[in-house]
Amino acid sequence: MKIGFVGCGNMATAMISGIVKKGLVARADLIASAKSEKTLDKIGKELGIRAAADNRQAAAESDVLILAVKPVYMEEVIEEISDAIRPGTIVVTLAPGKTLKWLDATFGKPTKLVRTMPNTPALVGEGMTALCPNEFVKPEELAEVEKIFQSFGKTQVVPEPMIDVVVGVSGSSPAYVFLFIEALADAAVADGMPRAQAYEFAAQSVLGSAKMVLETGKHPGVLKDMVCSPGGTTIEAVRVLEERGLRSAVFEAAKACVKKAREM
Repeated sequence: MKIGFVGCGNMATAMISGIVKKGLVARADLIASAKSEKTLDKIGKELGIRAAADNRQAAAESDVLILAVKPVYMEEVIEEISDAIRPGTIVVTLAPGKTLKWLDATFGKPTKLVRTMPNTPALVGEGMTALCPNEFVKPEELAEVEKIFQSFGKTQVVPEPMIDVVVGVSGSSPAYVFLFIEALADAAVADGMPRAQAYEFAAQSVLGSAKMVLETGKHPGVLKDMVCSPGGTTIEAVRVLEERGLRSAVFEAAKACVKKAREM
């Protein structure tokens, strides 16, 4: 299986690193295109894969072609590569807001399409990706695409209307978590802890808490209650978070994110 990337930014780099680390395909079977000379240099020297001369070469040589470009450039890229894609090639998109219907109309011909929404924790092998295929993708082909994304995290196949919801709950949410970690560390610094140490304490706490949710199967509320001793320090902190509207702020932020994704 030959895998190509049009665009090689942070997400594509994370994906390529995961594919190589897992040994999913040989480096020689990976190719990527990019606009800037700096990125082209990274493709060869840092990632150790082939740099395409242009987007059309990446498209022509791929069994699975991943369009890792921003939504604003998607139409331009598709128009450029559409006739270079071989019959049977599976085209995977990462961009929010570009529906299967829109993609099909833009390609202008029957094309095997898989919409996906990964997130940046793929950079450390802990990504979460939603996938949604169109009617031309066979189950065994979808399974191959899933293997690609499972090389750097977990996957779930979802109905297309859920893709925008995924943007809010996992696609964009690392930013919310980073903001929380930064604020938690700032508070520790204000109380005298060195900043590097504060970031480690805060980040490890978030990592461990997330693992507890995933590995125990217990409701987050139950896990929260386990930490909150009667009359203790934790319940006092929770009281302030509730008073300041943390739960509502997160709720509204995620809904605003989904709304924006649906409008793109």
